[in-house]
Amino acid sequence: MCGRYASARNRHDLLEEFEVELDDEEEIEPDYNVAPTKDVYAVLSRVPKVEGATEPVRQLRVIRWGLVPSWAKDPSIGSRLINARMETIAEKPAFRRAFASRRCLLPADGYFEWMPTADKKKQPYYIHPADGGLLAMAGLYEFWKDPGGEWLCTCTIITTAAADHLGEIHDRTPMCIDRAHWADWLDPRITDAAELLVPAGAAGLVADPVSTAVNNVRNNGPELIDPLQDTGDPSTLF
Repeated sequence: MCGRYASARNRHDLLEEFEVELDDEEEIEPDYNVAPTKDVYAVLSRVPKVEGATEPVRQLRVIRWGLVPSWAKDPSIGSRLINARMETIAEKPAFRRAFASRRCLLPADGYFEWMPTADKKKQPYYIHPADGGLLAMAGLYEFWKDPGGEWLCTCTIITTAAADHLGEIHDRTPMCIDRAHWADWLDPRITDAAELLVPAGAAGLVADPVSTAVNNVRNNGPELIDPLQDTGDPSTLF
């Protein structure tokens, strides 16, 4: 699963990186310990609610992590739907409608996974592009209306089987979309998206052991992604 990630780029950088056409101008602070139920940046494509608009445009939105299906009676279900397995999203009632037309990209500098150690503890690793680039994690978003008529927009991260050395840390990993496929992934007019489920490979990613301070969601700051002292294990780079 993916239960924590880092998203520290400012809004203007994301607008440029993802060639956003419409910005709601809502800004959130850099977050080095993004956890479920937090507000996150999402890139999506929708037809604007303006007179005469007929074509979807790429937008940057702030939405909540933890998908709440439109049919849910209680938004608390979102805390259990932070991830959607790539293998079953086209079938699961909570995800299949969103998969058909409400796909998004969730920008991340990297993400965290925990690896069991010999002493039965878990060592957190920060997994990120070696070149300092961004990850475009595949996601789904959904709208839910509360009894008072207020709308809530939420999202989930799609996960896939981990490959190469990633699988030694955890058997699941966020599915990331290559830049060449962003437009198709975001296009709500493409309703049969099964062929788009081709995750980016693990090449060029670094897995650095980091402090267990990340275990506490109250901790935040760039020190959470600082590598621990060199362990001498060359397998952390792949």
